[in-house]
Amino acid sequence: MTHTAPEHTDAHWLAFSVRLAKENVAAGGGPFGAIIVRDGQLVSTGTNRVTRDNDPTAHAEVTAIREAGRKLETFDLTGCELVTSCEPCPLCLSAALWARVDRIIYTADRYDAAKAGFDDLAFYDLFDTPREQWTTPVQAIAIDNHTAPFDAWLANTERVAY
Repeated sequence: MTHTAPEHTDAHWLAFSVRLAKENVAAGGGPFGAIIVRDGQLVSTGTNRVTRDNDPTAHAEVTAIREAGRKLETFDLTGCELVTSCEPCPLCLSAALWARVDRIIYTADRYDAAKAGFDDLAFYDLFDTPREQWTTPVQAIAIDNHTAPFDAWLANTERVAY
């Protein structure tokens, strides 16, 4: 499906992502849809595939980013925009930042997701809580040679920086 600018506004792309999300629910998936757009053209689509693929990272935004990387043959999505049916959770927001997208737009928010039974709001709240109060321990434990992978990385003259 080809979509191009200039007639396609933010509202058009958001409506498209909402339609993807609704279609995904009808197909037994989660209520999230996302797309990557570059220069007014649709690059990729993604829907929530967590339960379908038994993959807790298969959120709509992540699947759209993965597909865009494959199609564009790059891990750097500079020049692209992420359009999503719901405010990205911390996982998806981080993935979009790592992908270097230029902009992220969404329509429903974390409070809407919470009303539907999703953890987005709880995770955002967790990140505002000191780690020592988290129910899941996140600890740094020093061992000998703990920087060896980074040393190897820095010594590799053929590394591809990202």
